[in-house]
Amino acid sequence: MSEAAIASVPEAEAWPARERCLALLRQMLLVRRFEERAAECYQQGLIRGFLHLGIGQEAVAVGAIAALEPDDRIVAAYREHGQALARGVPAASVMAEMFGKATGCCRGRGGSMHLFDAARRLYGGNAIVAGGLPLACGLALADRILGRPHVTACFFGDGAVAEGEFHESLNLAALWVLPVLFLCENNLYAMGTRLDRHQAMADIHRKGDAYAMPHAVVDGMDVLAVEAAVRRAVEQVRGTGRPFLLEARTYRFRAHSMYDAELYRPREEVERWKQRDPLPLFIARLQDGGRLDDAALAAVEAEVAAEIDAAVAAAQAAAVEPVADLLRDVVAPSSPEPQT
Repeated sequence: MSEAAIASVPEAEAWPARERCLALLRQMLLVRRFEERAAECYQQGLIRGFLHLGIGQEAVAVGAIAALEPDDRIVAAYREHGQALARGVPAASVMAEMFGKATGCCRGRGGSMHLFDAARRLYGGNAIVAGGLPLACGLALADRILGRPHVTACFFGDGAVAEGEFHESLNLAALWVLPVLFLCENNLYAMGTRLDRHQAMADIHRKGDAYAMPHAVVDGMDVLAVEAAVRRAVEQVRGTGRPFLLEARTYRFRAHSMYDAELYRPREEVERWKQRDPLPLFIARLQDGGRLDDAALAAVEAEVAAEIDAAVAAAQAAAVEPVADLLRDVVAPSSPEPQT
């Protein structure tokens, strides 16, 4: 399959049914408004530790996950709120986890960078750069051995490409014929280092050639383009059992984390990318196509706002895990001495 074929969006695919368009819009709005509220909660001291916002990158998570089957596996990096919400992890569960409360998806133990929900096949965010790629290979290897027809979608940033795990994982996935979709969210900056300052080959998808792996690139600011590209890549992975490398070119509008002074990129660049904000672009596209009016948009915004308000209220009211349970899942419970 050629790069052009998978990266383009045929007209028939560019306009799914109105209900599907509204569902994609709602998910992107939920991710955006959730993260905006999370930033406020962080500034109020309600969320502690690190907080990495993906504002600007919503189209990648929402579009990609819309193309996956419910039993497909997902592995993400530390900027994974969008993947969790798009996969259906309740906003209340995610917010409570970020608040460190017992009602969170990891009982408050993981926090922002380690969201996990096995029931929804979300096998974690990962604070270690490129740390999720070997895990994705392990999940895919288990599926191949057991004959299960699942695909593992592994999200990672462009900074992960400089890590050894990236090359080891792509090599093993190709060598062992593992059904992994390696999806690079290329936002052009590895923390504060611009892509062309840490990669001699800045076309990340072309690194698949070194491992005889098919690859493609897609506009990560267009949710419909992402969904179409991921759907085709997933179909190829599921049909052949072989891995695929997809590069989604996107941009984060906020700093690397809430601690970041963001002195490494010019404001003009950020403002230029904001002209391609995936939310207003998708909204305008739907309005121009007669699939969205002001009343429908206001209704979706109100519904999302109510969901996030409820999530914050529930997180504030929830209890922290009891001290007596802090060793749960950390050390094995003691067992009685065997009888002789």
